[in-house]
Amino acid sequence: MATGLKSAVLGATGYSGLELTRILLRHPRLEKPVLLLRGGENGAGATDLADVFPELSGNGGYPLHSLSWSALQQQGVRLLFLATPHEASRALVPEALAHGLRVIDLSGAWRLKQAQHRAIYDFQDSDSATATDVTEKAVYGLPELNGGRIASAELVANPGCYPTAALLALLPLARGGLIDETREVVIDAASGVTGAGRTLKRDLLFGEVAEDFRAYAAGNEHRHLPELKAALAREGGFTGDLVFTPHLLPVKRGILETIHVPLARVIDRATAEGIYDTVYANEPCVAVLHGAMPSLKDVVYRNRVAIGVAVVANVRRPRLTVIAAIDNLVKGAAGQAIQNMNVMLGLPETAGLTC
Repeated sequence: MATGLKSAVLGATGYSGLELTRILLRHPRLEKPVLLLRGGENGAGATDLADVFPELSGNGGYPLHSLSWSALQQQGVRLLFLATPHEASRALVPEALAHGLRVIDLSGAWRLKQAQHRAIYDFQDSDSATATDVTEKAVYGLPELNGGRIASAELVANPGCYPTAALLALLPLARGGLIDETREVVIDAASGVTGAGRTLKRDLLFGEVAEDFRAYAAGNEHRHLPELKAALAREGGFTGDLVFTPHLLPVKRGILETIHVPLARVIDRATAEGIYDTVYANEPCVAVLHGAMPSLKDVVYRNRVAIGVAVVANVRRPRLTVIAAIDNLVKGAAGQAIQNMNVMLGLPETAGLTC
């Protein structure tokens, strides 16, 4: 069991990085993390995280340091969290591994295989052989699926927020052969504004978002779709079609996904709930609701996914509606990263977390 582990966070001035820092500061088995400032990110020129987030003022200081591999080694840092853009993580992870650090990357840089990455993100790797080697080392960081591999991983690729909720909702049905692959699974997902990051964009200003609700990336082209399809095929054997449409909610945090699942056979609600109960019986961060549907109030500020099901009436072929809710900054990002860290260190999965 690890005691007094020293970690570092690169990208603490973003929403996910701030959430990650807050959880690390209250973690019972960790020292205060080293906070690293990447050139060009929000808060460039700041010397303390309280300069960027004034609500942190008066708590002893949260100094921001420039990234130095030798300095991290001298400080005894063993684990590095990257809350950085995809292209930054793509460049930094091989260097971090070469310096003996274990890494949890919150970006999408290492979630997919090499060819899939290039098609989505158009990465320009300076060393393609090294990138291929790192890709093979990366473990997809959904603890409910990959706990055994995460425990020994050098690099954990934290899942995307939308795929986290959808995968935990769909995998029990996929593994049970209950999804009719001749029909599309339709996922209508809505996220709070923090899911778009902290970069200034006009369409994310309060005056643009408040009292509005809109779809984006319509037409089944969102960048999380390949990640979701790859994980469903790999972990659940599902190779059918997905139709994924994200929406922007006028709230700060939270994701709610309404998933329409065509069934291979008729099942009732109790049977469906029983399937989820069995699969997630020993998973502390999954809440299966009975006779009810989750809302954002069930999950915000918590590292949990809440799942509810309903059998669809008045249709000719059997269908199940599954509702999944998470906090995009916690189970969808920082909290899941901490859950992965706990698994890597042999700690209780919920250490430092509220599930």
